[in-house]
Amino acid sequence: MTEQLVLDLREVDETQLAVVGGKGAHLGTLSRIDGISVPGGFCVTTDAFRRIMADAPSIEDRLDQLSRLEPDDREAVRTLSAQIRHTIEGIAIPGDLAAEVARALAQLGEQAAYAVRSSATAEDLPTASFAGQQDTYLNVVGPQAILQHVSRCWASLFTERAVTYRRQNGIDHRTVHMAVVVQRMVFSEAAGILFTADPVTGNRKVATVDAGFGLGEALVSGLVNPDVFKVRDGEVVARTIAAKQRAVHALPDGGTRDVAVDAQRQEQPALTDAQVVRLVQLGRRIEAHFGSPQDIEWCLIDDGFQIVQSRPITTLFPIPESGDQENRVYVSVGHQQMMTDAMKPLGLSLWKLTAMAPMRDAGGRLFVDATRALSSPSSRDNLLDLVGRSDPLTRDALETVLHRDDFVPSLPDPEPGGRPAGRAPAPIETDPAIVTGLIERSEKSVAALRRDIATKSGPALFDFLLEAFEEHKRVLTDPLSFQAIMAGMESTWWLNDNLHEWLGEKNAADTLTLSAPDNVTSEMGLALLDVADVIRPHAEVVAFLQNVEDDSFLDELAKLAGGTEARDAIEAYLDRYGMRCVGEIDITRPRWSERPSTLVPAILDNVKNFEPGAAARRFEQGRQKALKKEQDVLTRLRALPDGESKADETKKMIDRVRTFIGYREYPKYGIISRYFVYKQALLAEAERLVEAEVLREKEDIFYLTFEELRDVVRSKQLDDQLVQQRKEAFRSYHALTPPRVLTSEGETVNGAYRRDDVPAGALIGLAVSGGTVEGRARVILDMGQADLEPGDILVTAYTDPSWSPLFVGIAGLVTEVGGLMTHGAVIAREYGLPAVVGVEQATRLIQDGQRIRVHGTDGYIEILP
Repeated sequence: MTEQLVLDLREVDETQLAVVGGKGAHLGTLSRIDGISVPGGFCVTTDAFRRIMADAPSIEDRLDQLSRLEPDDREAVRTLSAQIRHTIEGIAIPGDLAAEVARALAQLGEQAAYAVRSSATAEDLPTASFAGQQDTYLNVVGPQAILQHVSRCWASLFTERAVTYRRQNGIDHRTVHMAVVVQRMVFSEAAGILFTADPVTGNRKVATVDAGFGLGEALVSGLVNPDVFKVRDGEVVARTIAAKQRAVHALPDGGTRDVAVDAQRQEQPALTDAQVVRLVQLGRRIEAHFGSPQDIEWCLIDDGFQIVQSRPITTLFPIPESGDQENRVYVSVGHQQMMTDAMKPLGLSLWKLTAMAPMRDAGGRLFVDATRALSSPSSRDNLLDLVGRSDPLTRDALETVLHRDDFVPSLPDPEPGGRPAGRAPAPIETDPAIVTGLIERSEKSVAALRRDIATKSGPALFDFLLEAFEEHKRVLTDPLSFQAIMAGMESTWWLNDNLHEWLGEKNAADTLTLSAPDNVTSEMGLALLDVADVIRPHAEVVAFLQNVEDDSFLDELAKLAGGTEARDAIEAYLDRYGMRCVGEIDITRPRWSERPSTLVPAILDNVKNFEPGAAARRFEQGRQKALKKEQDVLTRLRALPDGESKADETKKMIDRVRTFIGYREYPKYGIISRYFVYKQALLAEAERLVEAEVLREKEDIFYLTFEELRDVVRSKQLDDQLVQQRKEAFRSYHALTPPRVLTSEGETVNGAYRRDDVPAGALIGLAVSGGTVEGRARVILDMGQADLEPGDILVTAYTDPSWSPLFVGIAGLVTEVGGLMTHGAVIAREYGLPAVVGVEQATRLIQDGQRIRVHGTDGYIEILP
């Protein structure tokens, strides 16, 4: 194919990204949109860049070195990237390229001023904007200066920040090439940035305009604070006019300088309201063309706007598809399930097929549409009450949306008759046999699933699974199971509310529920202490486990003294709990049975930090503490007016909470048990597809929905490009933080704690397990990297049940996500750990190793000097 070294912008469109880079492709496309003015110019293509790179073989060696660096080796990245830049800038521009640039300049005006701008092939993409990663040079005059700055733009592909950004986004340096855009310089009266969606709230109906005097460089560099205008439905709805003391202007002979703005002009708006509205109209036209919200750089000249760049806004959280234009309010499922990470398509698909309520996905996360429940007074009150008891931040976020005029439609309450939505069914007797029966029924159902699925494969497997999903939902919606869960939760609330009123006791149920029976998650943590007891006497086994690097270690254990007993203990544990893992609601996550090395750090911590028999002792200590608390509470109640009645009622509620609160954890265990059976069957099918050369690797099925995978099994055909696109999208979703509440307008609402009863500087959260503890903070984001000492306080993003093995060895718990009845809170109370959850940005605000004080009764954390 013939080399194309220079292309006029008018010859370029978005199909030529590989030739002119992201910025060039967008500018060429912009120039074709009716009513949009773009300064004239041309692109020095990636063909020219490749030729330059080929003239410097030493760059290949340095790229090899870059690819082998550790992720945090910043000094080596700095050194290697500087060497690559120096090499590129030292390569002479080929004569034919210089001639083509000269011809292009002659057509546009050889001695005119130009902006010379980098345009990488991995720039301004829908999933990664790369804004500011490469260089731009303004007011460049003369062919020789332009060629010199073209070289600098090529070199800027290897600035330290650009190299680091690509590494963080999983992009191979060799796959990215650099084009350079050369455009006529615009000497603007005002310039700035237009976001066609609010970059802070995410609201797609609100555009934000940042404006300042002179060239846009003053805003981009942070030299001045801009005027900020917000526009909705063709009207300026908010404005902040800044004191713009400086502006950047072009120099006659090239280059720029910042100058002082006249005092009387500093607080004048850079744009009139009419200009702002007109600019937003242009932005909406650009947004409609590209099909997504845009970050647009603009310049004002003689009351007309020139557009000098448009890129996707990549930081917005996607909106669930609803199929209509109605206002909707979505509530995050991940914040209730203690898993806010992005999920792969198969995980999203399976959860939606087996969930009790219809769900929608966006940004790799799941949401429930709460609009209807919020529309009528009774269902709204019930939902807010239920959500508020679990997570006050979600309740506050919902109330924030409800306070907006007419966003949520008002519907009348349903006609009398039947149980109101959101209310628990009639209460059940306080009978431990109910819980025993429910557990037995669940275990029989899972055993039947395991037996019946063993003979299924091909399309028949998927037909069977659809039937199994119905049984899955039947088990989940068992009225008796729901009654048992609600009995435990309601008795907890009753005890906390009434004992606070009668005795001034905060969160009394925390102690009264210690070592409650039938809690499969707390049993899981204690059972790992028993595994440590088996391993502890065998020094050779302990030493071996300290050096485990892969998941084949169980086969090697039997060769060591005591290794057979150790292996049997670990395998017995995996037989009971091996279906669990961090982020377990996503079926694609590796289970402990698939990656047993994940448990090794926790086992070794238990070997080091505990004496033999710790599990039984700990459980009995908790039981005795709960019994003592019960006796204390009942004695104090009897001394009150009407005390015998209060004590009798409280005794019934204590018995009730201890009967049912442990069962709160079992349904999730049943769900995950079934998930592991589904996963094993689907992976076996994937292995057959790999053997038939339909799939490259079996894990590719994780990037397909259940229905898509079913079609692949039937047709024996797969679109590889679809899998690659899904992998790239999944990678981009990792960078997004899911909101607690999301509206159909794209607004993200996270709520706030509205409290003034905490010390200055304290981090506020939700009190979920009483007590106060002081200790060393261990900020741990990966359970497999845990290294805990007695007295440490675990600080992490979220804790689903798989984290409970760590709870036996810590003194307190702090999480960013959580509620009163979520798994981490339930287990913290079970183990008697002071805990505060829902602490926004806890893993960033608390440094690993800092001393902190956790106020589990009052819901805040102090960072100690």
